[in-house]
Amino acid sequence: MGKPLEGIKVVEVAMWAFVPACGGMLADLGADVIKIEPPSGDPLRGLHIGHLGQGAFDYSWESYNRGKRSVTLDLKQPAGRSVLDRLLAEADVFLTNLLPPARRAMRIDAETLRHDFPRLIYASGSALGPNGPESDKGGYDAITFWARGGIASALTEEGALHPVPPPGPAFGDTLSGAMLAGGICAAIARRALTGEAGEVDVSLLATAMWSQQRLICQAAADGVRKYPRPKVDRPNNVLVANYRTSDGRFIALCMLQADRYWAPFCRAAGRPDLAGDPRFADEAARREHLAACHHAVSELFASKPLTEWKEILARQDGQWDVVQDVGEIAQDVQVRANGYLKQVPAGNGASLPMVSVPILFDGAALPSMRSPELGADSDAVLSELGYSEDEVIDLKVQGIVF
Repeated sequence: MGKPLEGIKVVEVAMWAFVPACGGMLADLGADVIKIEPPSGDPLRGLHIGHLGQGAFDYSWESYNRGKRSVTLDLKQPAGRSVLDRLLAEADVFLTNLLPPARRAMRIDAETLRHDFPRLIYASGSALGPNGPESDKGGYDAITFWARGGIASALTEEGALHPVPPPGPAFGDTLSGAMLAGGICAAIARRALTGEAGEVDVSLLATAMWSQQRLICQAAADGVRKYPRPKVDRPNNVLVANYRTSDGRFIALCMLQADRYWAPFCRAAGRPDLAGDPRFADEAARREHLAACHHAVSELFASKPLTEWKEILARQDGQWDVVQDVGEIAQDVQVRANGYLKQVPAGNGASLPMVSVPILFDGAALPSMRSPELGADSDAVLSELGYSEDEVIDLKVQGIVF
């Protein structure tokens, strides 16, 4: 069985991570994604992020540009724009995150392209949405999704010296890119059913709001600015908390139905006396004596190492899991069983690890290909568009194609 988007052609004029991550997902789903890059290339190429590796592979580039074809094209020149038009004449989707003024200057805005190519789905990734006084403003994951979107504030303790930073590069970009890919798939389905092609936009701000809608809706209803974070030593429910084991690891409990799981948990842990203690008999009593109950459970977890706790907790029905480090995830039994992390051929017998698109089709993960070198597919794509070898050489001489 083929991939679900085989036969769909996407032309991407985008850079950095958010919208390219969307294009990479569409490529894994089977679309032919042609990435148009300026002569200097996408600025993400070779970008070094803090202490993250300087090895053989640039994992930021590989992650978000997997499976695409790269064409280097100067869209600021009329001849370059003419090449783009020939590409768009047979494309299904145009994908971009250039700022609206740049799109208008290059005549790749939605109004222009939808007029010239009425079957084309126009998909954009924006910082703050396509409407409103700041619609032309740019943004990044750390400032728009994480900061303006309220996530940093929601995770930061009152009185902290600094807001909690994102867990790693492109955290909000990849989530927003997946949202945009979903919107594009919906637009493809609508066009197939009704013949109507349209515009799709996903913003970093909107995705941040979607990810924490419970808090945002409650705050809007209650008229409050911020909800205080529960103190780590005073959780609302002692069975919904993180606990340190004797060997310095952490276990996360999420037993929302506390009265259902409390007694079985205590018995499995070898402390039936805690379940029999009248101070902890039910949810109301545990809340009244929260400090004592939390202290008892914390001491209990601190008495044994992680390996023992995994065996103990497996003997009861309450929900729990280990707080894993990123370096452990590759060996996670479920990751391996479902193919969530795979080795992608990289040439010369080498391979690189790549996280699969988080969608299984017929029970299996989709295969991936590594990202392209700058301009690696320029000649092949131009040939497919009907350009002769002499015409391609002429475009290169003019500095249109590189």
